[in-house]
Amino acid sequence: MENLARQLTVRAVVAGMLLGGFMSLSNLYISLKVGWSFGVSITAGILAFAIFELLHMLRLIRTPFGMLENNAMQSVASAAGYMTGGGTVAAIPAMMMITGNSMPPFQMFAWIGSIALLGVVMAIPMKQQMINVEQLAFPTGIAAAETLRALHGEGGGESKSKASWLGISALVGAALAFLRDVQTSWKTWVLPEKLPIPGVTIAGRPLLDYTLGFETSLIMIGAGAIMGFRSAWSMMLGALINYAVLAPWLYQAGIINEKLGYKHIVAWSVWLGSSMLLTSGLLSFAFQWRSVWRAIQSVGAAFGGKQQDDGEVPMIWFFFGTLIFGPLVMALEYLFFGIPWWMGMLSVFLGFFTAIVACRVTGETDTTPTGALGKITQITFGWLAPGNMITNLMTANVTGGIGLHAADLLTDLKSGYLLKADPRQQFWAQFFGVLAGSVSVVVAFNILVPNADELGGDKWPAPGAQTWKGVAEMLAKGLDSMHPTAQAALVIGGLIGILLVLLEKALPNYKHFIPSPAGLGLAFTTPGYNTISMFIGACIALVMTKQSPKLSEKLIVPVSSGWIAGESLMGVGQAIFTYAAGPVGAALITIGLYFGLGG
Repeated sequence: MENLARQLTVRAVVAGMLLGGFMSLSNLYISLKVGWSFGVSITAGILAFAIFELLHMLRLIRTPFGMLENNAMQSVASAAGYMTGGGTVAAIPAMMMITGNSMPPFQMFAWIGSIALLGVVMAIPMKQQMINVEQLAFPTGIAAAETLRALHGEGGGESKSKASWLGISALVGAALAFLRDVQTSWKTWVLPEKLPIPGVTIAGRPLLDYTLGFETSLIMIGAGAIMGFRSAWSMMLGALINYAVLAPWLYQAGIINEKLGYKHIVAWSVWLGSSMLLTSGLLSFAFQWRSVWRAIQSVGAAFGGKQQDDGEVPMIWFFFGTLIFGPLVMALEYLFFGIPWWMGMLSVFLGFFTAIVACRVTGETDTTPTGALGKITQITFGWLAPGNMITNLMTANVTGGIGLHAADLLTDLKSGYLLKADPRQQFWAQFFGVLAGSVSVVVAFNILVPNADELGGDKWPAPGAQTWKGVAEMLAKGLDSMHPTAQAALVIGGLIGILLVLLEKALPNYKHFIPSPAGLGLAFTTPGYNTISMFIGACIALVMTKQSPKLSEKLIVPVSSGWIAGESLMGVGQAIFTYAAGPVGAALITIGLYFGLGG
C-alpha cells in the first residue's frame, strides 16, 4: 500500500486546483446556458493521470503520480468544480435579474467561499456513520475509486485511450468555438451562432423567433449524450409544447411581447416550468421521508459518543469550523443583503439539516436534492419575510450551498474510504479546491456577465436562475399580480409535476415511458435550440449504446466531456483574454493554452 504521506502533495494540490478551476469555468458556462452541471472528479482523475504519465515519460518528474495522490487531487478538483453550486448559476443571477444590479466580485468571492467551507465542515459528523458504519453507496464515489484503480492498475491502456479521446474532443470543441466566436484582422468571418429551419413558419413568424432552430455548438450535444435519453426526450416534448404550441397561441392573443424571442416567451412560461419543478421536487423529496429520518438518526449516532476510528476527522474540527464559518455566513447575510441576524441564524441551522439530508440522499441515490431543499427554504422565508425577495433567495442560497458541498465531500470521502486514503488529508484538499474554484468562478462570472442586463436573454438564459426568480416573485407578489393565463399555468404546471411523480411511483416498470418531471419542467425555462441539440446528443448516445455497448462506454463520456470542456473553456478564455489583451491576443493565447493542455 502507498505511503499515506504521499497523498496531499504539492503537485496533487496544484494539479487539482488547476484542473478543478478550469472545470469550474466549464460548469459555469454550461449552467448559465442550460441550467445543468456535471461532476468533475472522474474527468480530472483521468486527465491528471495522463498528464503526469507524459511528464514522467519525458523525465520531467522523477516519481510517477500515485493512486492516492490522484485521489487527493480529485478531492481538490471536485470541490473547485462544484463552486458553481454556491449560488453563481441560481440565486445570484436571480437576484441580479430582480434588482438589475451586479454583485461586486469581492462580495461574491466571500459569499460563495464561506458557504462552501461551512458545508465542508458540516459534513464531518456524517462521514463515519454514513460511510464507515452504514456503508452507503455514494455511486459516483465508487465510480471514481474504480476509475483510479483501473488507471493505476491493469486498466491503464484503456484509460489512456479515454484520456486521448477527451483531449482530441476538447480540441475539436475549442476549434469550433474559435471559428464561431473569435474575429480578428486575419479572420473576418465567423460561423453564425444559430441556424434557422428554412421554409417553416408558425403564426406568420419564422421558427427561430420561437427559439426553434439549430446551434453551431457541440456543448449541448455533449450534454444530451451524458444526461440520458429520458431527460432529453422529456425536455424535447416540453420544448415543442412551449415554443411550437403555447408561444404562438400567446403571441396571437397578444399576451406576450410581439418581439418574441427567449426573453419574452420565458417571462410567461417560467410559471408553468417553475411550478412543475417545485411540486415534483417537493413531492419526490417527501417520498424519501425514510431517508430523511435515517439521516437524522445517523447524525445523532455520530454525536452519541461512539469512539471515532484512528485517522478520522476529529469531531472537534466540526465544532470549531461551525463556530468560525457559521457566524461568518450570518455576518455576510446581514452586511451584504440586510438579512436580520435571527434569520441568518435560522438559515445556518436549516443548512445543517439540509446537509444531513443531502448527504443521505446522495449516498443512497447519487442525486443531491439541493433544488427541492432550497425551495423549502424559499417557502419558509416567504412566510417569515413576506415581500422580501432578496432575503428569500439568499437564505435559500445558504441552505442549498451547504448541502451541496457537504454531499460533495462525502462522495470524495467514499472514494478515499475504498482506496484506504487519509480522510483528514481529503478534508484539507476540499479547502484548497474551494479557494481555487471561488477565484475561477468569480473572475469568469464577472467577465462573462459584466452587468445584470446580460442575464435572462439568448446569450445567458440562466434557466436555473429563472426558476429561483419565479418562486421568489410568486411568494413576494402573490397570484393577483400575474396575468390570468399565467395563474392558470402555475396551477396546471403544479398539478402536472405531482401527477408525473405519482405515475413514477405507481408504474416503476414503465418509468422510461413517463416524462421526467425535472426534464419537462426545465424545458419551459430553456431555449428551444438548446433542447434540440441535447435531444440530438441523447439520440446519438442511445443508438451507439444499442449498436455497440462496449464502444459507447469507451467514447460517449470522454468525447462528450471533451466537447463541453473544450468549447466552454474556449468561450471563457476568449472572453477573459479579450478583456485583458484584445481580440488578437485572445485568439493566440487561448489557442496556445488549449494546445498546451491537449498535449
